[in-house]
Amino acid sequence: MGAQLATEVSINFGSSVAGLLIPVIGAPVVVAARQIVMVLVVLPLARPQLKKMTWGRIWPPLALGVILAVMNLSFYQAVSMIGLGVAATIEFLGPFALALVTSRRLLDFVCAAAAAGGVFLLTWSDGTLDVLGIVLALTAAASWFCYILLTRRVATQFPGLEGISIASLVSLVIVVPIAVFTLDLSAFTWGIVGLLLLVGVVSSAFPYTLDTFILRRISPRLYAIITSFGPVIAAGFGALVLGESFTALQQIAIVVVCVAAGAAIATQRDRPTSDLELTATAIP
Repeated sequence: MGAQLATEVSINFGSSVAGLLIPVIGAPVVVAARQIVMVLVVLPLARPQLKKMTWGRIWPPLALGVILAVMNLSFYQAVSMIGLGVAATIEFLGPFALALVTSRRLLDFVCAAAAAGGVFLLTWSDGTLDVLGIVLALTAAASWFCYILLTRRVATQFPGLEGISIASLVSLVIVVPIAVFTLDLSAFTWGIVGLLLLVGVVSSAFPYTLDTFILRRISPRLYAIITSFGPVIAAGFGALVLGESFTALQQIAIVVVCVAAGAAIATQRDRPTSDLELTATAIP
C-alpha cells in the first residue's frame, strides 16, 4: 500500500510540474520528454528479446504502449484546459469503473451515482462546461481502465521490466512525431530541460516501473482502492504548485467522488476472479 501511495504522490507532483510546462512548450512535448526519460531508464535494465516473441506474447505490451500514449496526451491536454484537480478527478473514474464493472450491489450503484454527481458539480460549478477538456479527461479515464488491465497482464507474462520497456518504446514512437510537429525550440531553456527531466522521472520512470511490481502482487480492485486518494492529492498539488483555487462546492465535489469510490470499492467482498481479471492475467 505504501508503495502505491508513493506512486500516487509522485505522478501527481509530476503532473503539477507538467502543468507549469504545458503553456510554454505544449502537452505533446512534455509527454515525449516523459517517454524519452522512461526509455532511457528502463531499456538498459530490460532489453527485450523481440525476435523470440510470438504475436500472442507481444501484443499486450504493444497495446499498453498505445494506451500510455493516448492516456498521457489526453490527460495533459485536459490539464491545460480544465486544471489538474478537475482533470485528475475525472480521470479517476477509470479505475473506479474497473472496480465496479462486475458489481450488482445497490450500494455500488448509489456510490456510482454519487461520484457522477460529484464530477458534475466539479465541472459545472460556475455554470459553464469545457466540453473538450471533459472529453479529453474521460478519454484519459478510459485509458487508465485499460492501463491497469494491460499492466497486470504484461507484469505477469514478462520478467522484470521487459514488458514495460516494450510498451515504453511503442509509446515513444507514437508521441515523438507529434511532439516534433509542435516543437518550438525558442521556448527551451536549461530550466525547462531540467523540469522536463524531473517530470520524466517522477511521472513515468518511477511510478510505471513500480506499478509493474505492484500489480504482480495485488488485484486491480485493491489497486483501485488505494488510487481513490488520487484526486485529493492532485487537487493539493494543483493548489500548491499551479496556484489553482477551488470553490467550496468544488472541494465538496472532489471529496464526494473520493469517498463514494472508496466506500464502493472497499466494501466489496473478495470473490472469484472476474472475466476482466481473467482477461488481464490469462496467458494465451
